[in-house]
Amino acid sequence: MTTPGIPNHFSLSTSCFGSRLSSIQDQIFAAVGMGFRRIELGLAVTPPSMEGIEDSQRETGVEIPTVVAGCRDSLNGSMVVEKLSSLVPEETERALNSVRRHVRLAHGWGCSTIVVRGSQVEDPALQSDALRLSTRLVKEPNEADLHEKVRSFSQHVQRKSQGQVEQFCRSLFTLQQEFPGTVFAVEPGRELDDLLSFDAMGWVLDDLETLRYWHDVGRIHLREKSGLPSQGLWLDSYAPRMCGLHLQDASQTDAEMAIGTGEVDFIGIGEYVPAAVEKVVEIGSSHGRAEILASVRFLLDNGF
Repeated sequence: MTTPGIPNHFSLSTSCFGSRLSSIQDQIFAAVGMGFRRIELGLAVTPPSMEGIEDSQRETGVEIPTVVAGCRDSLNGSMVVEKLSSLVPEETERALNSVRRHVRLAHGWGCSTIVVRGSQVEDPALQSDALRLSTRLVKEPNEADLHEKVRSFSQHVQRKSQGQVEQFCRSLFTLQQEFPGTVFAVEPGRELDDLLSFDAMGWVLDDLETLRYWHDVGRIHLREKSGLPSQGLWLDSYAPRMCGLHLQDASQTDAEMAIGTGEVDFIGIGEYVPAAVEKVVEIGSSHGRAEILASVRFLLDNGF
């Protein structure tokens, strides 16, 4: 017997479906069957067909409050939208055009919030160092000396990537000028060489007064476990600018876990989260309906 849906106020990221459902119509009806009335268009290896999206929205009443930039591009390696900070003008323009396309599509679906997720540094040496440290963290997750190396590396990335941070701000300013009715929210990436470190996020938010912050529970947990600033510090610093967060559980080395099965302190997180922000369930696509519903139940039982 199919587990009954749980009516709830969360959004469900379409990335949770992976390749199981190949059309947005099927994804919307599946979400409604689980009790959701809001979905986020998230990243996928193969984006779903969008045919019939308006009809599905009318029939079900489902809203699409957020779109992740890049959701209409295949998720294979480095994505075009991650080049907003590129110091190569052609790469920056390609990234801007991709985000512009996503904004126009989003407007047609009744969505006015675009989540811009992560931006990798371009320095090949830094990328190589980040990969080496990440590999060591998997093997030695509790090694204090390694955590100190990660902190030192993060500071080095900040110093070396100042030009990219400035370019990232210029790109976002351009988009804000072109689409004044759109809310742009920036979310830190997962990798150690991601441009948006804790300090860099502050610089970007300080530079662009109307830009919003988007929190990722799983990614920040992984960063914290590697020796970088804690979940509480991120939230204490940036919750006033927050307009949404991705909800998933995480362990020492893995994210996108079903909520309630990992190490994340959701009760503690809930104390920081403003009531009006968008709360998006985003667990890995290896999890099915039962895990999604269990995640919803856990969140509701813990005050979200």
